[in-house]
Amino acid sequence: MKIYIDFDDVICETAKYFTYLAKDMFGIDLPYEKVMFFNLQKAFNLNDEQYDELLTAGHLPENLLAFEETEGAAEIINKWLDEGHDVSVITGRPFNSYEPSRRWLDTHGLERVSMFCVDKYGRENFTRDFSFSMTLEDMYNMDFDFAVEDSPSAFKHILHFANCSTAVFDRPWNRGAEFPNENFVRCAGWKEISEYFERIKAR
Repeated sequence: MKIYIDFDDVICETAKYFTYLAKDMFGIDLPYEKVMFFNLQKAFNLNDEQYDELLTAGHLPENLLAFEETEGAAEIINKWLDEGHDVSVITGRPFNSYEPSRRWLDTHGLERVSMFCVDKYGRENFTRDFSFSMTLEDMYNMDFDFAVEDSPSAFKHILHFANCSTAVFDRPWNRGAEFPNENFVRCAGWKEISEYFERIKAR
């Protein structure tokens, strides 16, 4: 199977780290469970300048490398790789965050997965012609059988992959989201994601 896996809040605990940054930088004490919006500007009620500062700080290499692994992620992903599945990390992180992001994967035992930075959210305002950088159109030309995603704003992108079964990683900001179809199934963590994947394989 060809597997799409989002990076932030799927493989690592990005939003939790950003709650620490928001508190340190702006004195905003918002518990992780109350981060109700994927858009962090809205979640933390930041002005444009503060939001830019937060994103810049959050994507500094030393901070990207400090993100905690989501429990069970590397173990399950490596199991899929051992079974011969083709696993790609498809992230909306800025193109210039590739190197520390790749290093994070490698140091967490995920050196065998491919990684691509895709302009999922229209944030890139310039062209970077690297093997790891993609436009949405580039991504739509790929094929995936199974996906793991947490962002409701990314669901529409996954619909471009015909009959792609999608494990929606349960997070506070997606609990009120309407799923596009029956192929999207909420999973509380990597154990449930693995169980869903096994059901898909058995069809």
